[in-house]
Parts: sequence; C-alpha cells; structure tokens
Amino acid sequence: MAALIPIILAGGKGERFWPVSRLARPKQFLCLDGSDRSLLQATADRLLPLSEGWENMWVITAAHLADRVREQLPELPEANLLIEPVGRDTAPAVAWGTLEVAQRYGDDALVGFFPADHWIADEKAFCQTLQAAAELAGQGAIATLGIAPTYPATGYGYIEQGQATGTYGSHNAYTVSRFTEKPDAPTAQTFIDSGRFSWNSGMFVFPAGVMIDELKTHAPDLMQALMAKGVDAYPGLDKLSIDYAVMEHTDRAQVMPVTFDWDDLGDWNAVERLLKQPGDQNVNLATHVALDTTGSIVYSADPDEVVVTIGLEDVVIVRDGNATLIVRKDRTQDIKAAVKQLGSEDRFQHLL
Repeated sequence: MAALIPIILAGGKGERFWPVSRLARPKQFLCLDGSDRSLLQATADRLLPLSEGWENMWVITAAHLADRVREQLPELPEANLLIEPVGRDTAPAVAWGTLEVAQRYGDDALVGFFPADHWIADEKAFCQTLQAAAELAGQGAIATLGIAPTYPATGYGYIEQGQATGTYGSHNAYTVSRFTEKPDAPTAQTFIDSGRFSWNSGMFVFPAGVMIDELKTHAPDLMQALMAKGVDAYPGLDKLSIDYAVMEHTDRAQVMPVTFDWDDLGDWNAVERLLKQPGDQNVNLATHVALDTTGSIVYSADPDEVVVTIGLEDVVIVRDGNATLIVRKDRTQDIKAAVKQLGSEDRFQHLL
C-alpha cells in the first residue's frame, strides 16, 4: 500500500475541558490520559507508521495555535502546516487540506483526516484498521470509521450501516444508510439495540480526487472560493461541517465498523473512563484528601496544592491558576455554555 497522507485537525477549542483547556492552550495540547505525550503528539505518533515519515504528515490548525504546534511537533515540515486565519468548521479544513495534498501528490493520493484529540488504546489495531480503510478507499470510496458503541451515548453522532460491500483485511464495509446527529437517550438505545449503528468517529480516508469531486458537487460555493483564492477565501466562508457538506449527501460513503478502544475525550468524564481503577473511590489528578467523597474527579494544575472534599458525590473539581470549576458529572456538557457566558463579559476575558 502507498503511504497514507494523514492530515491532523488541530484547531479545536476544547471548551468542555475548561479551565485547563483555554483558547491559547486547548485540550489537544494537553496530557489528559496519564502519559507524558499530549493528545496531538499521541495522534502524530500513531499515524507515523502509516505516513512513512514526517514528510507525509500534515496538520491544520488555527493561526493563534501555530507556534504551539511547531513546539510540540518540531519534526513537522513547515510546508505541511496549514494555518487557518479564522475557524470555519471542518468542511473548509477538509476542502483546503485535500486541495493542497492533491496539488503536491496528485488526485490519486490517499488522504486521511484525523481529529487531534482522540484517545486510542491499541495502536497496532488502529494501524491495521487504517490499512483496511485505505484499501477500501482505493476502490473509490470515502471510508469512514464507525466505532462499535458500548453504551447509548447522547454526545456522539451515529452512522447507520446499509448493505455489505466487502471485507478488507478482517474488516467488513457497508454502505452508509444515514448519518444522524446526537440523539436523545431513548433513541440512542434503539440504535444500540438494532445492531446497525456505529458512533461517528470523524475519521475519514479517501482518494483526494474523489473528495474534491464530491465537494464540487455538494458544496460548490465553498470549492469555487477555495480554488480561486486558497486560504485567502477563509474570512468569507460559511461555517460548515464536512458531515453536513458532503457525508450526508454523497453516495461514495462507506462505513467500516471497528472495535478498538476509542474515546473522543469530549469532557471531564472521559478522564474517569480512562484513568479510574477498580476499587478507587475517585479519580485524583491532584493531592486530594477525601472524607466521604465518592465518584468524583479532582484535578489541580499545582502539584503543591491540596484539595480537601467532604461528603461529595459525582462531582468534578478542577483548579487551574486563576480559575476553579465545580460541576456535577451529569452537567459537564454545560461547561461550554458557562465558558460562553464568561466570554460575554469583559472582566472575564483573561479566563478564556
């Protein structure tokens, strides 16, 4: 198989990990899984065997984060760092990145897009799956990885599989019947019970020319602007996700369900899923003295700080410099709304 051209999407804000994740240091630059490698670095590490070296690795990021990418990935060629002047969601990033790769490698190049903030346990299984997805994409498909759901999650989009199209390596592929947005709990349970749905991982592999053709068909205004002006078109682009722009409309999409352990680290509860050990009452990422406190996540950026809790259950406590977060675990999705409220007041801008 020819080298895969991975493009890492590293421009996200990670607001649900506030106050540790902030505008100048969002979660992809943090070490959240107990290792000494950031999520961005870990993503690059597991993609390197597929790219066959740094010369084929690419990253798309926001202008204010470019120096941090350079700091964390010093081996990345400068020409392979694509810097968005403003964020416009994933469709412009996929479109611009694919056009740049096609210009260098040709329309037949196999391109993969990967969020920078995922946790994947088994790197060998991940690489084998990507090799299978690349084989599928080599047949002209837009291959998307669907994660086998382990519970009725309401924070993920879902993909419904249609007809079987073949087996690649040890992985089956299916047409995509539909993409769905984040469901409510009863709907998510019906998805799980049907056995036909996967979580939408946001990871895609395709020939560059195939995606360019689909973007021209389904998002012509976006492609006309980028082909005419390149990155200079960004300020005038609409915010648009690649799912909405292409994946929900194309007949080239195929889903490959996978079973390796995966987490998109969407909020603080993900830390518990990764780090809590059997028998532990709490997840302690701080010096935590607990009296009758259970089921909680406690984090402090200051190793000399002591956090004392009494009689708490199922809460998240995060201390980072000049900000403290205390939230029930079942309300962590609302951290984003709290950050938005902070951003609406001038006196809190230094906390973002």
